[in-house]
Amino acid sequence: MTRPQESPLPPDNEANDVPRPEAPADPVVALEAENADLRDRLLRALADMENLRRRTEREVADARSYGITGFARDMLTVADNLRRALEALPAEARAEANEAIKALVEGVELTERDLLKTLEKHGVRRREPVGEKFNPNFDQAMFEVPDETRPSGTVMQVVQPGFVIGERVLRPAMVGVTRGGPKATDKPAPAPQD
Repeated sequence: MTRPQESPLPPDNEANDVPRPEAPADPVVALEAENADLRDRLLRALADMENLRRRTEREVADARSYGITGFARDMLTVADNLRRALEALPAEARAEANEAIKALVEGVELTERDLLKTLEKHGVRRREPVGEKFNPNFDQAMFEVPDETRPSGTVMQVVQPGFVIGERVLRPAMVGVTRGGPKATDKPAPAPQD
């Protein structure tokens, strides 16, 4: 059984509805138009590839810088506990302690310093902004202290040190700020980028 041959052209009523591109009379003009179109596509593809390369480089740099964020945040508890252990022994008790206790305290101090140095080696820095202007991007105000001698908004006390990784806040510093003094003129640092 043979099938009737279909016409490659649509019926007359459909042909009138769809505009057909007109073929240029001159083949040189057609080739130049095609050349311009291909050149435009090539330039766009090259620009897209360059943008992709830059974005990938930026993402790789961010992954290197901020890839340890979760681990570093967990290690802050260890640093806090080492600091609490050192502060639990008053200065008078340290002075009167026997050699074994002094050696233990010295070992805890060395461990804390080594931990902080290792964190810093990987881009994690401790922040204790005593005397600086309160910066809501990096600090968390816990209380206010009336003080007429210092500008309002000056960090008076650090309850818990803050940590930053690169330019991002890992943990804000918990601070007490002054109230009642002259207005501070310094502007806080720009907000960290996430």
